[in-house]
Amino acid sequence: QVQLVESGGGSVQAGGSLRLSCVVSGYTYSTHCMGWFRQAPGKERERVATRDSLGATTYVDSVKGRFTISKDIFENTLYLQMNSLKPEDTAIYYCAVAETSCSGRFIYWGQGTQVTVS
Repeated sequence: QVQLVESGGGSVQAGGSLRLSCVVSGYTYSTHCMGWFRQAPGKERERVATRDSLGATTYVDSVKGRFTISKDIFENTLYLQMNSLKPEDTAIYYCAVAETSCSGRFIYWGQGTQVTVS
């Protein structure tokens, strides 16, 4: 059974940093795209960052230069380093694994972790 478990969320003041982690189990995801998404209250879910199997990354414009997605293959963990946080970054953050490429459907999801920036 595939499980994705996020951690690292919390409350932080504007300008601060957080590092989100997503531990993946029950799945060999080395050839699949992985990503971070977020959903703020009253808004649609937004793709924040993705990392494909070759290490290529993409970011939504609003986080470019502030967030970094990375992966530790030995620990089966996906990370999202978030710096210079802004109140508009407040949301529930989810990690996900795609069926194949980053342009395809994301089929496995974590339960989410809350990030609040004040």
